Amino acid sequence: MKYLKDMNVQVIIAIILGIVVGLYIPAIATSLKFIGVVFVNLLKMLVVPLIFASIFTAIAGLGGIEKLKKKGVKTLFFYILTTAFATFLAIVAMNLFPIGEPTTAAGLVYEKAAAIKPFSLESMLVSFIPTNIFNSLTSGSMMQIIVFSILLAVSSLYLENHQQDTLYNFFWAISNAMLEMSKWIIKLTPIGLFSLISFVVADQGVDILINLWKYIFMVLGVLLVHLLATLPSLLFIVKKINPYNYLNRVKDAILMAFSTASSAATLPVSLKTVVEKGGVSKESANFVLPLGATVSMDGTAAYLTVAVLYIANLAGVDMSFSQQLILGLTVVMLSIGVAALPSASLVMMVVILNELGLPTEYIAIIVSVDRILDMARTSVNVTSDLVVTKMVDEK
Repeated sequence: MKYLKDMNVQVIIAIILGIVVGLYIPAIATSLKFIGVVFVNLLKMLVVPLIFASIFTAIAGLGGIEKLKKKGVKTLFFYILTTAFATFLAIVAMNLFPIGEPTTAAGLVYEKAAAIKPFSLESMLVSFIPTNIFNSLTSGSMMQIIVFSILLAVSSLYLENHQQDTLYNFFWAISNAMLEMSKWIIKLTPIGLFSLISFVVADQGVDILINLWKYIFMVLGVLLVHLLATLPSLLFIVKKINPYNYLNRVKDAILMAFSTASSAATLPVSLKTVVEKGGVSKESANFVLPLGATVSMDGTAAYLTVAVLYIANLAGVDMSFSQQLILGLTVVMLSIGVAALPSASLVMMVVILNELGLPTEYIAIIVSVDRILDMARTSVNVTSDLVVTKMVDEK
């Protein structure tokens, strides 16, 4: 019975039980919906402190303004560039091959389509700047929180060393506490998933779950193109080396990422592999890879973009291309704060759906296949770390 302790097994059992209860005991499924709501609310609870602390420690951890200007800026540029490429690739793929038929199920009605305003660069830029950071924190205005955390982290680099250490240790402790709390909440995934899946099936039947094969192939297709074409092309352009030869030498870290679905758990293997087999200096590896475990989320960004656009299609929302670009920018910025542990992107999913006014119940539709997709996107996340480390290295 030891296999029952495995999260993957628990998730599979939760999905099966959720479908059965939703089909044959819909009254119970409906009455248990509150459990799924509690699970989603617990994820929401982590968002603000987790993102604030993660971004602050990633930047403040550089140790000094000169290091930030030199290697730090270069590293962040490449990390953001690869994430932006992954996000744009997902947007293009979803426009070329749109998936997701609109559904009007009573429990999943889209209620805020009119809230999506026409694109305006001026209003977008103004909306990024908080007038009162405490209002932004309490209301969950994520872009304003991100901008403030970046400015605070950069300004902390100008302080005296003991003041820098005080701030850094404070936010590092918050980040670690949020990571620990995230692990507790993610252990509740089978229970929350059972509740959400059973309600969706009771409300609209099992057909929409069967139709997820298109969604799975879309996510995996985008991830594979980014893994096998975009990242190798960037590595070749910057370093003029055979990218596939390099990726073959560091494949141990990529395989570890797939099996653990955690960038953080893979970090020790990445550090060892990239130095011993990838020919990267230890100094570059120790600087770039830990930063990448927080801010490099190519696979997660691509996944979130496909998932949100898929949910928008299910909700019958026709987003313009400019609105999709705004979504892409939001995903790139939010992915910086995604915790490096399994299924943490569910937290970001909740944030983005709320930002767009989409009901979070739609998470139940796609979370049933989240685990295998989590393994795939984590592999892409770590591959991006390895590629950027090689590009930044001066050897």
